[in-house]
Amino acid sequence: MSAAAAEPPVPPVGTRRARGAAGACRPVYDAASLLTVVVAEFNARGYDATSMEDLSLAAGISKSSFYHHVSGKEELLDLALQRALDGLFAILEERASRDGPPVERLHHIVRRQVEVLISELPYVTLLLRLRGNTETERRALARRRAFDATVAALVADAISEGQVRATVEPWLAARLLSGAINSIIDWYRPGRTGAEHLPDEVVRMVSEGILPPA
Repeated sequence: MSAAAAEPPVPPVGTRRARGAAGACRPVYDAASLLTVVVAEFNARGYDATSMEDLSLAAGISKSSFYHHVSGKEELLDLALQRALDGLFAILEERASRDGPPVERLHHIVRRQVEVLISELPYVTLLLRLRGNTETERRALARRRAFDATVAALVADAISEGQVRATVEPWLAARLLSGAINSIIDWYRPGRTGAEHLPDEVVRMVSEGILPPA
């Protein structure tokens, strides 16, 4: 990924080593490594089914170590979702997303969406599995809709300039593009052969189409 998302603003956790029953030292985490453990648990169990006890067992630290820095699992969810969403919205601030013909800007956004998804796979996976059961989830879903609305507006610009067929519905096109990209979480695995070509291949297939007209 050419523009990595900023690390979530969580202070270091577990900075003191404490010996357990077997005499082993508990892990020492920084913000990023602890959030990696948390997100893995959320994705494996589902956010609603994951307790702070589950998180403390997975991390090998006490619940008090978590509560010293965060109010609970919803704050951890918020930090994880911010990382995914900030990565996506950073794309819209890139020069190639803001300047040039609309269709070229769409190509860039699609390519970068795939790159962000690959580089932030656990975080984007968590984002895409939200059900909207909490205020944090609803805020994240609203930001996702705002991202799609920006893409839809850009599709409309491309239509008005004759770069996309006039029969294309901008909002539907934005949702289809988003759906095609987001489906990658269901089959992509890190280290997959040819993964470095995936962003360009997605752009090519989106541009050229897959099936010929009936």
